[in-house]
Amino acid sequence: MYICDIFVTHSLTHLDSHVMVKQLLSKYSGKFLSRWAVLAIDALLTAVLFHLAVLIRYNFDASAIDLAMLNEHIAASTVIYLMAFFLLGSHRGIIRRTGITDAYLVVKATTLGFSGLFVLTFLRFDSSLAHMFDIPRSVLLIHFLLTLVVLLGFRFMVKSTFQLALRQSATQRRTRVLIFGSGSAGEITCQSLKREISIMYDIVGFIDDNPTKQGKIQDGVQVYSREKALNKDFVNEKRVHQLIIAVQHLPMTVRRQLIETGMELNLKVKVVPPTSQWIQGQFSIKQIKEVRIEELLERESIKLNSKNVSRELQDKVVLVTGAAGSIGSEIMRQVLYYSPKHVIGVDQAESALYDLEMELLHNRPNHHQNTTFVVGDVTHVKRMDTLFRDNKPDVVFHAAAYKHVPLMEAHPYEAISVNVFATKLIADLSVEHGVKKMVMVSTDKAVNPTNVMGASKRVAEMYVQTVANQQNTTQFVTTRFGNVLGSNGSVIPLFRKQIEQGGPITITHPDINRYFMTIPEACNLVLEAGAMGQGGEIYVFDMGESIKIVDLAKNMIRLSGLTLNKDIEIKFTGLRPGEKLYEELLANTEDTCKTHHEKIMIARNSNIDAEKLTYLLEVLKDALKAQHPEEMVRLMKQIVTEYKSNNSVFSQLD
Repeated sequence: MYICDIFVTHSLTHLDSHVMVKQLLSKYSGKFLSRWAVLAIDALLTAVLFHLAVLIRYNFDASAIDLAMLNEHIAASTVIYLMAFFLLGSHRGIIRRTGITDAYLVVKATTLGFSGLFVLTFLRFDSSLAHMFDIPRSVLLIHFLLTLVVLLGFRFMVKSTFQLALRQSATQRRTRVLIFGSGSAGEITCQSLKREISIMYDIVGFIDDNPTKQGKIQDGVQVYSREKALNKDFVNEKRVHQLIIAVQHLPMTVRRQLIETGMELNLKVKVVPPTSQWIQGQFSIKQIKEVRIEELLERESIKLNSKNVSRELQDKVVLVTGAAGSIGSEIMRQVLYYSPKHVIGVDQAESALYDLEMELLHNRPNHHQNTTFVVGDVTHVKRMDTLFRDNKPDVVFHAAAYKHVPLMEAHPYEAISVNVFATKLIADLSVEHGVKKMVMVSTDKAVNPTNVMGASKRVAEMYVQTVANQQNTTQFVTTRFGNVLGSNGSVIPLFRKQIEQGGPITITHPDINRYFMTIPEACNLVLEAGAMGQGGEIYVFDMGESIKIVDLAKNMIRLSGLTLNKDIEIKFTGLRPGEKLYEELLANTEDTCKTHHEKIMIARNSNIDAEKLTYLLEVLKDALKAQHPEEMVRLMKQIVTEYKSNNSVFSQLD
């Protein structure tokens, strides 16, 4: 019974102190000590420490000290140090948040005070000041060292006490963190996490691949090797919750390995942004971002032949259709790097076009005066003719297209109108107005198409090749690639939204896979292919390995800190109309030849019957006017003989 009473009394006492600390913090955490109060405390400590320095100098023999002289020396030294503190502003820092910069200011200020006093002891004064600076230099040195240690100790003691009080008052579970990278970014991250009030972080350790750092202590934190820290036993033993990657220039392969390892260990993986993205050069814990699935799919950056691209674009008038879209907008951004004479972006999506205009105005004000944004429909003959006549473009990037497979399967009129006849119009106007080069952005869905969208893009490819072979004034280049990460309508934004809503994640088929490429990477290759093209080529991009969509969804679930079939489910809905299980980059009748760029190949295509194509396009135009879907699709199947509908109402036409 007695033991129980003691236990209860101890628990209540601990609870009372916990509540009291929390109340005190709640009352005073938003209040900070005045800089004048800090200056007064520093001055007081300086005076007391001078007295202690004299005692040390005389082996604590008070009888050997002249008290009248001591008071004059204390006054003189305190005034000089006070002037140094005020001049360098060492009193202006927030004590509870003392950092390296604040400590450095204290060191500078005390050193200045000591140096000033030391110099004054060599100078000759009149009789009224002679005694004030007649200070033994051994006392000055002892006083300097004491002052430096105590002022720094005072600041870090207050900081540590405040942080300890915060931790004692915390009611939420502490988040235990491993930081990859013990360099400057890692150290700043560690300090920021320790200072955080809203969430209590425990830094379990740094991870560093530098063997000379491993096993050492940095900022009170152990440095581990990757093999030691990133394994199941260590993570479980240390109860680690998060892995924060804090290395600024990390190779893509290493970054991907870390993220995948973190996910396998059920850690929440986060990344410290590059220093260029820190707000006004200052790092905040709020800037640490969660890893996005795009970072697992990214590859090493592409090396462009910038001289080749610059020669094509510098001092040229460039027209970009579909400029408000994912690809078109990135082409606009990248083209501006090569100092074109003028860039015209045309799109019928006014809001997206306005957003792009505001972005470029903010990020690249010097380029904005050379950029024109035009709201216009690429299917409108007179509007486009006026645009070409007034601006006289040298280079045209044609990115305007409809690309959603199920929607275009339901609305073949729109797919044929935009993807086929708008492309035909832009190509014809390019020849008529003397454009030097037109680059068409196509898709891997044009290869052995199984849907209206892919077939319409293949018809457009065929027409562009035909025009390229019939004249030698304008060079026509076609670029073909797969899905791009983060594009409008991409599967990744859809999955992200479904995860935010609690699921389920919907996938059409467990075996469906796709090629992926980042938008900047795709547009880099478009510019490179456009520059190297001589006319009539179809350039195919190396998309890397295809990715199973179900694996993509599982990784996104893990990156979100959720558990499949516990927190969220994946639901298979069946293939949509026109959808393929596997995308292809080459048709059955095509093969490739290499170019000087390792990621770009040229598709060797079978010959196209130009007369037959011209005739069938005229018939297709009539069917378009009549708005007869089955007739439109039947005619496209005649033009693109490899077009076989899949899971579609148009399968009956095959």
